[in-house]
Amino acid sequence: MSQYLLAVNGSAADEAAQSQMTMEEMQPLFEAVERFNERLRAEGAWVFAGGLQPIGSTTTVDHTGGEVIITDGPFAESKEWLGGFWVIEAPDLDAALRWAAEGSKACAGRVEVRPFQDEPEA
Repeated sequence: MSQYLLAVNGSAADEAAQSQMTMEEMQPLFEAVERFNERLRAEGAWVFAGGLQPIGSTTTVDHTGGEVIITDGPFAESKEWLGGFWVIEAPDLDAALRWAAEGSKACAGRVEVRPFQDEPEA
């Protein structure tokens, strides 16, 4: 089976809308995501998942030159950013896309699907 990253993308508008929601309003989303997570586990597709802190908490480390440069904030300015993710196992892209559709509905956000590189043969 192949592994896929299901990336939940967020934007400033999404972050602003979420900041206006009460915990009571967010609870159905939390529950829907947990039901989705439980289904991934039950069907053997679960590898790992996590939600990320807001983009403002990002720190970028660059050691591509002679010294380490540490910068507050993301590497590039962007209209969207990674807000959370699942790593799943699926037999093919079609199956991963079906999981992404369910995940998108559960978290009420856009989900990008990206396959991992194959392991080099030994």
